[in-house]
Amino acid sequence: MSEKTQKPKILVARSIFPDILERLQEVAEVESNQSDRIWEPEALRQALVDKDAAIITGSEPIGEAHLKTATHLKIISNIAVGYNNLDLAALKAANILATNTPDVLTETTADFGFALLMATARRVTETEHWLRAAHWKKFSICDTPLAMDIHHSNLGIMGMGRIGQAIAKRASGFSMNVMYHNRSRLSPDLEQECGARYVDRDTLLKESDHIILVMPYTPENHHLFGEKELSLMKPTATLINIARGGIVDELALAKALKEKRIFAAGIDVFEGEPTVRPELLALSNVVLSPHIASATEKTRRAMIELAIKNCLAGLAGQTPPNLIAY
Repeated sequence: MSEKTQKPKILVARSIFPDILERLQEVAEVESNQSDRIWEPEALRQALVDKDAAIITGSEPIGEAHLKTATHLKIISNIAVGYNNLDLAALKAANILATNTPDVLTETTADFGFALLMATARRVTETEHWLRAAHWKKFSICDTPLAMDIHHSNLGIMGMGRIGQAIAKRASGFSMNVMYHNRSRLSPDLEQECGARYVDRDTLLKESDHIILVMPYTPENHHLFGEKELSLMKPTATLINIARGGIVDELALAKALKEKRIFAAGIDVFEGEPTVRPELLALSNVVLSPHIASATEKTRRAMIELAIKNCLAGLAGQTPPNLIAY
């Protein structure tokens, strides 16, 4: 077989659905990781040496050291919206394309963000544990863990991209007063469609009953939510993070929760994933979930299919649908 007709070599860095893998294997020579092991940096570097493309997740950092020996690599296809795992400057210098998977997970992630908000504000997991520990002896009006209302409350959304907008639309069904802060303000028509008003960051922190973080992670956003920001929140407020772990200073959050300076938190993403700080694990007023905001089969399949579509387009010399600009 001539070099022209050889199948491209693709690394699939994490386990994917077998039927999708089989279809990819029809058009490419695939090294797959169906055991779903976590890659050590050197092992990942070696795996990329002879590859034309790689389909990865946010758990696989790709930097200059990986690219120096990956001389055949043409495209990195990330199965995620965020791409802070990629060194874009190094990719640009090596003339390697990078893509992500927006849109297909927007509604599912917004669903979960709202579910996490409700579980946190209404103390769902905390009271379930209370029940399982046999503390529930009788119905009581006030001798029961009391929660915070969601309906007619003030919802603050930090980051008003696709997911933030989808959450705002869900909030209208609960008659919530929605405010948002974003790097750039939405158009008046889009604000009206979302039922949201733009405010500065301090106003959002001070007036919100519930705050949801959905902004992308950037070096500038590292620990954007720390001691100062938490101190501006109401003691009855909740904080929900479905963005990225590094946006929140987790030690400062744990301290604020322990001292009851905010009411509760719901966290789906962590700075040291999959490790969760023991300071958070020890608290009852925080709902913890293992990065599952997009975790429905339909959505995860759509993410993988889009990542493959991006990958094959790049290998064919076409512009991938979701090319990351850098």
